[in-house]
Amino acid sequence: MSSTTDTPVRPEGQGPRNEALISVEGLSVSYRTDDETVAAVRDVSFEVRAGETLALVGESAAGKSTIGHALLGLLPGNAEVDARSMRYRDRSLLGLAAEELRQIRGEQISMIFQDALGALTPTLRVREQLVELFQAHRNISKEQAEVEAFAALERLLPDAERAFDAYPFQLSGGMAQRVMITLAVALQPQVIIADEPTASLDPGVRMETLQILERLRDEAGVGLLLITHDFGVVARMADRVHVMYAGEIVERADVRTVFRAPRHPYSHGLLQSLPGPNQARLQPLRGQPPDLSDLSPQCPFLPRCAKAVSQCRIDPAPALEPVGDETGHFAACYNPIAVPLRS
Repeated sequence: MSSTTDTPVRPEGQGPRNEALISVEGLSVSYRTDDETVAAVRDVSFEVRAGETLALVGESAAGKSTIGHALLGLLPGNAEVDARSMRYRDRSLLGLAAEELRQIRGEQISMIFQDALGALTPTLRVREQLVELFQAHRNISKEQAEVEAFAALERLLPDAERAFDAYPFQLSGGMAQRVMITLAVALQPQVIIADEPTASLDPGVRMETLQILERLRDEAGVGLLLITHDFGVVARMADRVHVMYAGEIVERADVRTVFRAPRHPYSHGLLQSLPGPNQARLQPLRGQPPDLSDLSPQCPFLPRCAKAVSQCRIDPAPALEPVGDETGHFAACYNPIAVPLRS
């Protein structure tokens, strides 16, 4: 069906490419229980720009998804959010009322969740979920909402007619993912948070999903916040990369620099554990991420680090500092890697 390759429309009023759409400074998120406090995100700062992809990459429990949920006010009740600034364009996202957040979600900032089948409402047909979205954000009748909802689904799903009246459990993984993407892009948001968008997808559907996101970024000027542990997706999609470990950004640079010359031992270790043309033997990262409820004042990567020096064991965890010859390359390490992985 030709409609599946339609060019996305650049929303009216969208700013120039490279405009900072999301700006976050000093974001920290903790989860409190009766027994402990888990510091899930600690003093994280970043920007998501129009027409670009920023990738947050790292192992599970690094805090990546928590950041995405914090931006949209989707954290559970036991979460505590603190930030110096968290803005969408010129509007603060801190302290917004529930109704204000609801208007921003989907219309300005949307999210593609990890588990499409789990994120869709199981007791509602796809038709009802899409119609509800349009009626919540557009002053239109139910009939008109159905017309627009079907058109939105048809642009992304060849078998839209069958999927439109299906319940989520009647969809394949690939169809469910396309429905989830339809919900995320139907209102033409300016920022899309893609949380592991290709997890558990077969190679064909994975490729189609990435192509859809690329088209939205390149042709509609959408800003993408890509949350993933998959360096293959990062290599294809990202313009800039922030490597996260134990709730912190430990390295940030453009994507070529991170792959060619990672300076933090954690980034280096992640890349060494991946297969590649010059990789004779995989070198898995030893050890496990730390307990976020019981962090020491030293570098959280210290127990797993083969490059640690005396300063690492004595001084508090290092701050992000400029490293290497590339502008914009920062790492939080007292003894950064000196030799590039790839020439």
